[in-house]
Amino acid sequence: MARADVVVVGLGLDPGRLARCAGVLDPEETDRAGRFLRAADRARFLASHAALRAVVGAALGRPAASLRFGRDADGRPFLAEPAGTGLDINLSHSGGVALVGLVRSARIGVDVEVRRPLPDALRIARGHFAQDEACALEALPPEAREAAFFALWTRKEAVVKALGAGLSLPLAAFSVSVPPAPPRMLRIAGEAAGWTLAAIEAGPGVCATAAVPAAGCTIRTTALPAGWADEFDAK
Repeated sequence: MARADVVVVGLGLDPGRLARCAGVLDPEETDRAGRFLRAADRARFLASHAALRAVVGAALGRPAASLRFGRDADGRPFLAEPAGTGLDINLSHSGGVALVGLVRSARIGVDVEVRRPLPDALRIARGHFAQDEACALEALPPEAREAAFFALWTRKEAVVKALGAGLSLPLAAFSVSVPPAPPRMLRIAGEAAGWTLAAIEAGPGVCATAAVPAAGCTIRTTALPAGWADEFDAK
């Protein structure tokens, strides 16, 4: 039976800690960070990718800066060095929070969204989600729909990221449960067996989900301490 770990990371770092994060990234990551026009987006990228290194390095007993990552055609990260670990990874960030997902001998998808006002949530659901999901969302009291929409969105995105399907898998091609029901797969490729979904507690006003295409997977949630970036040497 697979066991996955999801680590919640706070991204609100002071300039000194952000500089430590920048110091452990490789040239490709540094180049990508430099392409962001907004300082807030650049800082979020630096912190989240340094956090990925911190979490994976701790799991493998390796220095964060020694790791090498690649990206597949859909932009999904994978661990290139050290190779042969059997470790699958995933990363998501929104606002001031990130999730890092890890699992061995399986795949994992994680997604996090900071809730915000979304008056057209029902219209978006009707246009992009499966019909049963949109109907379940519409059946909720109006005051509950917005939070349910964001939780539902993270459930679906986590599934897509676990599959590594990117835009090739329409969100209407499968169904997951709609809050307040616990997260679970309802229908994908004609069946629902073989999946574990879990809601991740990532803070007030935040919705997050982890998905593993394996039945009965244990998904454990932890969090990095507030001073997590202090482990990096200042450069």
